[in-house]
Amino acid sequence: MSKAATKPEFALMAEFRSSRELLHAIEQSQAAGYTQLEAYTPYPIEEVWEALGQHKSKLPLIVLIGGIVGAFTGYLLQYWVSVINYPVNVGGRPLHSWVSFIPVTFETTILFAAGAAVLGMFALNRLPMPYHPVFNVPRFALASRDRYFLAIGSWDPKYDRRATEEFLLGLDPFEVNEVAS
Repeated sequence: MSKAATKPEFALMAEFRSSRELLHAIEQSQAAGYTQLEAYTPYPIEEVWEALGQHKSKLPLIVLIGGIVGAFTGYLLQYWVSVINYPVNVGGRPLHSWVSFIPVTFETTILFAAGAAVLGMFALNRLPMPYHPVFNVPRFALASRDRYFLAIGSWDPKYDRRATEEFLLGLDPFEVNEVAS
């Protein structure tokens, strides 16, 4: 018994020669009722992203929240230092001189928004991911060169090993592989 046979199945993955074939396969899979699809391409293809229904990203909201938190943090930090913790009257100016707080508030807004963008991108992309089950497929290395892959996850409600494999073979792929966990 092979090592791959003892591992639970993760997905079935079909390999295609062109992006047009991949787009056609995605459309046919969705028409057949499959919902848990993943596509792998050597370069970003907007049509694939749209066909998979990945239109909206949560990243802009995460960046906005990071910027708002940064603005409040920068402003409240200056207020606390200048008015509450260490009040120093310089030249008769009021302790709460909000105009002088603007540059630091702006900088902390940018700092927190940029940090939220980086951390949000890592979280939404589930990175770092040093291992993914598709790496077990020997031909998957071609995804970074000139091949296009479509995987149907075993957690899909319509997934049946034999029927899904027959469906993928009907899409005329170069090859269909089982992806073990």
